[in-house]
Amino acid sequence: MTGKTIRILIVDDEAAVREFVARALRHHGYEAEIAEDGLAALEKLSSDEFDLLITDIVMPGMDGIELALKVAKDYPRTAILMMTGYAVEKQRAYGLENLIHRVISKPFNLRQIRDAAEEALKGR
Repeated sequence: MTGKTIRILIVDDEAAVREFVARALRHHGYEAEIAEDGLAALEKLSSDEFDLLITDIVMPGMDGIELALKVAKDYPRTAILMMTGYAVEKQRAYGLENLIHRVISKPFNLRQIRDAAEEALKGR
């Protein structure tokens, strides 16, 4: 990558998942911010620039699909990676292939989320 610090926004309504992903990515040298839902994520996106959005699909209020559609439209330079623990929700992301990099299934380990983030960043 370049000398620029890569900034990643992690959005999940489960604090343990947010912190796990943020720690994994910070340990790998990325700058990771967290948000607990789609609306909080949009607030952060409106004031800061992010290279990658990693969002859960199932969240109260604005879900990850709605968030991804808004980010793809309003922040087209931000790569999008989605995560879910529900196979049926993963199906909802089909058809969004031109907007998102991929959907990673929960549970995942540190290496899997780091590798998925790196792939998404390379593909943007």
